[in-house]
Amino acid sequence: MSDLSGKKVFVTGASTGIGAALAVGAAQRGATVGICARRADRLEAVLADARAHAPDSQAFVVDLADLDGLESFAHGVDDALGGIDVLVNTAGMPKRRTVMDLDPATVDEVMALNYSSPVRLTLALLPRLIARTGEVINISSVAARLSPPAEAAYAASKAALTAWSETMAVDLGIAGHPVRVHVVNPGVFDTELFDLPGNDPFTSPVEKLPVGDIVAPVLDLIGSDTFEIYVPAWFGDVITNKFPDTGKFLAGNIAWFRSQR
Repeated sequence: MSDLSGKKVFVTGASTGIGAALAVGAAQRGATVGICARRADRLEAVLADARAHAPDSQAFVVDLADLDGLESFAHGVDDALGGIDVLVNTAGMPKRRTVMDLDPATVDEVMALNYSSPVRLTLALLPRLIARTGEVINISSVAARLSPPAEAAYAASKAALTAWSETMAVDLGIAGHPVRVHVVNPGVFDTELFDLPGNDPFTSPVEKLPVGDIVAPVLDLIGSDTFEIYVPAWFGDVITNKFPDTGKFLAGNIAWFRSQR
């Protein structure tokens, strides 16, 4: 288990689910944690847990979908924490609807939070992360690779975040900037994202995992040269089997889900 003593870790979407678990886990490893989300009451509960291990941790209430305010917000958080060493972009929303039921406004809403907000935060903080030899951890999803039904808006937003991360790592490497970039592809974890109103029912043959199972794999990335992980790791084998013949994979996907009706 890596020691994060002295590190400043900023986790978005930390009022619940994966973000909350990562924030508390980082504090347990010695990091001073900054957390943000929209819901102040839930954020305060997570902050209390983090401060039990890292008393200087701080919480910031923000709506990350307000894209125009993110640059000044990011700078304010960085100043308050005394410099961010690790940016963990966790905030996100699902929108399980088939493409027949999607509308442009919904697609734009999902893209704004899941893709544009982490991009804007990263761009705002990048010069400071470069100066501190910092790291960026982007929480993507296996949905970005696996084409699950009724997830077109969500999967596309996560695929965009993954592609952004890949090219960012290349650009930084060519320029000689030692900022590490990591992508995490969680599978199905037991969070409230699967029960939110306004979404189609979640259907999957995969059992939901406890959210605590993702903490060690993600935090162990800090300080490593590993770019991308799947949690659980076996999803990586599924992806490997997809790309030699994507059409065959999609046909199998269709056949399986039709058989479950």
